[in-house]
Amino acid sequence: MDIRKARSSDAAHLVRFINMAADDLPLHFWRKTVGPDGDPWAFGQERAARETGNFSYHNAWLAEIDGAVGACLLGYAAEEEPGPIESDTPPIFVPLLELEALAPGSWYLNVLATYEAFRGKGLGSALLTHAEAVATAAGHDTISLIAEDTHQDALRLYTAKGYREVARRPVVKGDWDVDASEWILFTKPLGIS
Repeated sequence: MDIRKARSSDAAHLVRFINMAADDLPLHFWRKTVGPDGDPWAFGQERAARETGNFSYHNAWLAEIDGAVGACLLGYAAEEEPGPIESDTPPIFVPLLELEALAPGSWYLNVLATYEAFRGKGLGSALLTHAEAVATAAGHDTISLIAEDTHQDALRLYTAKGYREVARRPVVKGDWDVDASEWILFTKPLGIS
């Protein structure tokens, strides 16, 4: 297995991983953004291929086996002092922003996802360890992540790796079709295994 920085040419992989990690919430948002005549996947790829922004390829790493991309990590520094949530924020995102605000200054692991064919091969664990090394090198003493209550394999992995639940918020579904009922914020002090 090899872990490498993502490149802009990896945008097609990145959007699939980003969407997979959040049970189609990104795709749901991209569809609303581009409208009925737009291509939501192309919109997502444009966002992933850009040079700036949280979902830029600059914030992503890919795990490969024999040259084939199998898993993704995307993360970045959380705000030191989160401001109030804007009144025009779509309600579906409010619980996520509330949870993110509970871990100010942490390194926020936004996406950890593995293609089904690569599951059970240790890529998720390796990327989680890599995320902790990246966070430590960037000077953060805590790493945070948010998971859905329906992602049982991921929840087991995080708990086994020393992440602890901090808070929960109900999932606001609106017209997003998802089984999850809660978002769960986890944190881990770095330097502790």
